[in-house]
Amino acid sequence: MTIPLSILDLARIGPGETAHESIAASVDLARTAEEHGYRRVWYAEHHNMPTIASSAPAVLIAHVGTFTREIRLGAGGVMLPNHTPLTIAEQYGTLDAMYPGRIDLGLGRAPGSDQNTMRALRRDAQSAEGFPNDVLELQAYLAGKSRIPGVDAVPGKGSQVPLYILGSSMFGATLAAALGLPYAFASHFAPQALEAAVAAYRREFRPSEQLDRPHVIVGVNVVAADTAAAAREQFQGTRRAFATGLFGRGQTFTDEQADQLLAQGAGAHVDQMLQYSALGTPAEVRDYLDAFVRHAGADELIVAHHATGEARLRSVALLAEAMSPAHA
Repeated sequence: MTIPLSILDLARIGPGETAHESIAASVDLARTAEEHGYRRVWYAEHHNMPTIASSAPAVLIAHVGTFTREIRLGAGGVMLPNHTPLTIAEQYGTLDAMYPGRIDLGLGRAPGSDQNTMRALRRDAQSAEGFPNDVLELQAYLAGKSRIPGVDAVPGKGSQVPLYILGSSMFGATLAAALGLPYAFASHFAPQALEAAVAAYRREFRPSEQLDRPHVIVGVNVVAADTAAAAREQFQGTRRAFATGLFGRGQTFTDEQADQLLAQGAGAHVDQMLQYSALGTPAEVRDYLDAFVRHAGADELIVAHHATGEARLRSVALLAEAMSPAHA
């Protein structure tokens, strides 16, 4: 491929679907991604969201790993203030023992939930303040250099599971630069600070044992289809899902009602969130992403494929083909 492609699997539970069906679809997605040369698949930690099945990324990774052979699997990310660093080191150290050399650990400081869920998780509004120190403590466990005498992560000690800092603001960019870690920017839903954050990360980067030069992973939405009309139709389903999820107050909407919600003002907010979205035929998607890579200064793209069912697997395949060197 002209640039490494990875996938962010949102593990969505569609209307009328169960979590069981969503997880089975995640297996199919990872296997298709592996078949078509994607570098990695990541799962994000979310809580108390009825349409997302990735509340326990480590468990999902363990399951998907049994159905794949080589593709890297990881968290994109673990919301570290929800957990103790030792627990995460043990979980991902266990995964590395199961699937050596295939596990990534992306870290974020957002709660991945609402205020009530934060309380249910036993964290408070100040939990995020300790994020930099928690990253260092976690990194030390995985390096076999525990900061707490007599306490080791087993499994995990010495595994060197690679860490990635996730973010959508300047905070994550400057922290990743200071620690010499790869940086993944969530521009697939929070595009505002992309250029400034990437520039700051590259400018302030300090080499580390894990990484000798900056590595930027940038999120982008993709719907690739055999026709532009089919891609637009599939993407409209994504716009509806965002609108009803953000503004629907838990109600169930028909497509017509969701379209009305979009027209009444939700559409402007949704389209701002989904600003970086490539949709259309493979050639149209490739042209968009070539320009986006230059705009974002990306070393790698992590793609949220927003179609569903077989259309999503088709999008995965079409994008890989379009971005391969033979089609550049």
